[in-house]
Amino acid sequence: MLEAEIQKNYCEEGFLDRYFKLSQRKTNLRTEVMAGLTTFIAMSYLIFVIPGQFLIAAGIPPASATAATIISTAIATLLMGIYANLPIAMGSGLGLGAVFTFIMVGSMGLSWQTALGAVFISGVLFFILAITNITKAVIEAIPALLKSAIGVGLGLFIAFIGFKGAGIIVSASGTIVTLGSLKQPNVILAIIGLVITSLLLAKNIKGAFLLGILSTTVIGMFMGVTKVPATMSDIIAFVPPMPVATIGQLDVVAAVGYGLVSIIFTITIVDLFDNIGTLIAVSGKAGLLDENNNLPDINKALLAGSAATMIGGFFGSCTVTSYLESAVGVAEGGKTGLTSVTTGMLFLATLFLTPLAGLVPGAATAPVLIILGALMISEIVHLDFTDFTNGLPAFLTIILMPLTCSIVEGMAFGFIAFTLLKMVAGRTKEIHPLMYVLSIVFAIHLYMK
Repeated sequence: MLEAEIQKNYCEEGFLDRYFKLSQRKTNLRTEVMAGLTTFIAMSYLIFVIPGQFLIAAGIPPASATAATIISTAIATLLMGIYANLPIAMGSGLGLGAVFTFIMVGSMGLSWQTALGAVFISGVLFFILAITNITKAVIEAIPALLKSAIGVGLGLFIAFIGFKGAGIIVSASGTIVTLGSLKQPNVILAIIGLVITSLLLAKNIKGAFLLGILSTTVIGMFMGVTKVPATMSDIIAFVPPMPVATIGQLDVVAAVGYGLVSIIFTITIVDLFDNIGTLIAVSGKAGLLDENNNLPDINKALLAGSAATMIGGFFGSCTVTSYLESAVGVAEGGKTGLTSVTTGMLFLATLFLTPLAGLVPGAATAPVLIILGALMISEIVHLDFTDFTNGLPAFLTIILMPLTCSIVEGMAFGFIAFTLLKMVAGRTKEIHPLMYVLSIVFAIHLYMK
């Protein structure tokens, strides 16, 4: 009996090793599971932010909004892991959620059903671009310096989100942002979490991010920042919410009839380049890019991304996209799709554990984002700022991501500047033909904002 059980476990691990290429990517089952758990905790806030701040405000019933967000995130992340074999988690996008609610439903006056139809159509367009290899060609056309700049910009953007989430940086009328009150309990907790996580990393302790989040959450309970579970209802939802009011309710015909060319174009472009930017940055951090800074089998990831957008529209959530928090799991050692599979399964479990997921305060996850930003900025060593035609585009890409709170806006200014400066300098041989097209597309996107 014991020998049979050992043989069974060996076969299972052997299958996982072969399918997810664990040995080839120099990782193991435990590391991947820990990385997936860490990614899940880092991005679990979307379970509450997306429904509470966007979907419910757009008129979607609360229970369905929460369920649609969780199910869309889980299925899309599982798809990325199983099909593309990448440690990239996906979820309903924050920026795209704002477009969905405040522009499409708010300013344009669309019903949420029509807005979901537009989201679905943008996913179809994304799929066409991916299956025809256009997106792969686009990524290979991006010069290495801009790919590195994207990674640095994302690092600063992530750190900025972390500082804001911790309350260390706050809005200010005179200076735009300023230092927050360090006397606030949530700020004190975030600083404690930053110290704990930093010390764990300095000691090279495995699972430092996860341990930092969990220990900070426990301390937060004693400080009153987050509540202490008192009953089973604070931990388990015995009747999980389901998207009964939204599943399949998208109105594609109305979206087409409305003539949403501009908004669908914008959603598609934002979704496409959000995915590209995150894929390049996170995959680079995981050591999965080749010698030309390209991601092998990138089309699988892009097809998964396009399918994720359609999944979101079908279930009743805003556009689903690759999440920057995936880099947290990568920093924990995640290198394969098994990381994403773990994250996706945990999101499915939150249908039953929604109350428990809510116990982790933002002050516990914010320190991870701050440290992650510091780790990602290391890509700056690959940039040559002595050549102005390279330095300015890289600088614009890096600085405008956090300043505009948008990956796409930073990329837009960087790409346009690169193309124009190389042309003026008479160095057109350094410009891939597709960079001209991308620069024009980005210019249209900026004009239409």
